[in-house]
Amino acid sequence: MERSTRQRTAICDAIAAAGRPLSALEVLEAARVDVEGLGIATVYRNLKLLLEDGAITLVQLANDGPRYEMAGHAHHHHFQCTCCQRVFDVHQCPGDLAKLAPPGFSVESHEITLYGHCEDCQAPVSKSKSAPKSSTGKASKPAPCGHKHSLPRPSSKTI
Repeated sequence: MERSTRQRTAICDAIAAAGRPLSALEVLEAARVDVEGLGIATVYRNLKLLLEDGAITLVQLANDGPRYEMAGHAHHHHFQCTCCQRVFDVHQCPGDLAKLAPPGFSVESHEITLYGHCEDCQAPVSKSKSAPKSSTGKASKPAPCGHKHSLPRPSSKTI
């Protein structure tokens, strides 16, 4: 690995603290807490290096951009909120899916993504509530569901 920089450390810390896969923009917002002037090009450059070094892994969901999580996770799946688009880890696995393959086929691996509404997006929208603050201290952007989410937000519980 190349020398560790303040930016790279902040990016790694942001991904580790989130406890869930983050998009590059979520990484940028979280890492800016530690490195104020951090730019998206620096985030992408460091994500590439961290991937090459095996420190993080790529999570690629259908119809979604790349997301990044810390390497070393045991086999797991993902849940994507169709409202705010955040992705969460799902640590349970249905087990041996080889029996679902057509006769004569062999299954090498599987990936399962569940889709639905996260805990925050299931909560009723309240017009009287003030917007939660993002990690930068600014009000976060409203999600398509009408809620405002601070990004990144560590998963509050394992599904």
